[in-house]
Amino acid sequence: MFLKNISKFISNYRYEQATVESITTVKAAFLDFFGVTYRGANENASKIAFNTVEEIFSGNSKLNLKASVIGRNLKTDILSAGFLNGVSAHVLELDDGHRGAQIHLGSVIFPTALAISESYDLSGKEFLEGVIVGYEVGILLGKMVNPMHRNKGFHTTGTIGAFVAGTVASKLLKLDDNQILNALGLCGTQAAGLLESDHGGSMGKSLHAGKAVYNGILSAILARNGFTGSGTILEGNEGFLKTMVYDGYDVDNFSFEDIIKDIGKVRVRDIYFKKYPFCRHIHSSIDTALKLKASIGDEYEHIENIAVKTYSVAAEHNNFNPKNIEELKQSLPYAVAISLVVGEVTVDDINQLIEFGLLDNYSTVDKVNSIKDLVNRMIILSDDQLNELYPEKRPSNVIIKLDKAFRNGVFQNITLLPKGDFENPYQLSELIDKFKSNNPLYDIRNLTVIDSLEDYSMKYVVEKLNGR
Repeated sequence: MFLKNISKFISNYRYEQATVESITTVKAAFLDFFGVTYRGANENASKIAFNTVEEIFSGNSKLNLKASVIGRNLKTDILSAGFLNGVSAHVLELDDGHRGAQIHLGSVIFPTALAISESYDLSGKEFLEGVIVGYEVGILLGKMVNPMHRNKGFHTTGTIGAFVAGTVASKLLKLDDNQILNALGLCGTQAAGLLESDHGGSMGKSLHAGKAVYNGILSAILARNGFTGSGTILEGNEGFLKTMVYDGYDVDNFSFEDIIKDIGKVRVRDIYFKKYPFCRHIHSSIDTALKLKASIGDEYEHIENIAVKTYSVAAEHNNFNPKNIEELKQSLPYAVAISLVVGEVTVDDINQLIEFGLLDNYSTVDKVNSIKDLVNRMIILSDDQLNELYPEKRPSNVIIKLDKAFRNGVFQNITLLPKGDFENPYQLSELIDKFKSNNPLYDIRNLTVIDSLEDYSMKYVVEKLNGR
């Protein structure tokens, strides 16, 4: 069974096997996750999730195990803490991901690892073991099922994310091979998440991350206690691959041999980091727009029309009339227009624009009206040549036509990979700047504990990060 091979890898992996590059990458990812989640805890979806968990679980936990809710000075049961931190980690659209696997990993891995590591007072080395195997298994499974899985309408962060959280929880709870097999089987039967939640402008997208964490932790604890799950949940006749990835004929001809050989290959370094609070498929268009803004400056009122040519998945993010912040973060035309007017947009910029009437029918703010005007002059096109480059690349070509009063020319540029990918990386200093931008009141000296995670217990690390 395929999951037996995955289970054996999870069980046998040790910190000493990790490369310096892998450890450095996951430490950077941890810092990035904490900053995004700390800020995300104040978003509306996080507040609603928090109040719901309070309503359901307050006073009902019989366990003494407690884990911290990031951004709030309290601890709760590990399921609720993992769920809440998962929601907060994904709500800003600023969490890390992987291009080929088409999944946001940090928003699932770190909430799971923190909840268990703090509760059971595990070491920093144990924490890093769990995090690394989570990235490895998540990228492996994500690449195995995509792009077919996504094309069927599934949000990989919610579906494969359940397996990822189960992997992390199983490793940190020190389950044996058979228990891990059962845990992953239980994760598979709980795997859920539909892209309609993402593109429909709902809070369901951040729920996917929180529920993946919840389901993964629950599955691992159930398996530890003897609860069984299907060992063929992936390849079985009514399993994940046949029902959620391939048509029946395709999966019957699918070979696991090459994938099994790839288990344990170092691929953590391939994750990307995000700078802009928009869907990742939009980022190459934002980067291109920013390059053009460097030439056009603030003369955007002279723009006659804008054409954005990109791959079809990105072109589908063509909402020209977003009604709420969730829809706005999925809107390619608004992301490009905002970038041309504002520049490198932050969470605070988005909130201010909304306050100034960006999502309303009427605004008295010139900047907002300029953005809306540019949106009305824009077309989004799916380009066959750029489609051929996807998913290895995420290209976008932006073409701007200026009026006679300003050069009477055409400006265009193309981005093949957005900033933050391994081939086009951010420096650590840029991630720290991102942290400070999102959390201006946070004492960043607390972050130095991440540099030496191996030397501390995770209870101590969490206390330091929370400023306690």
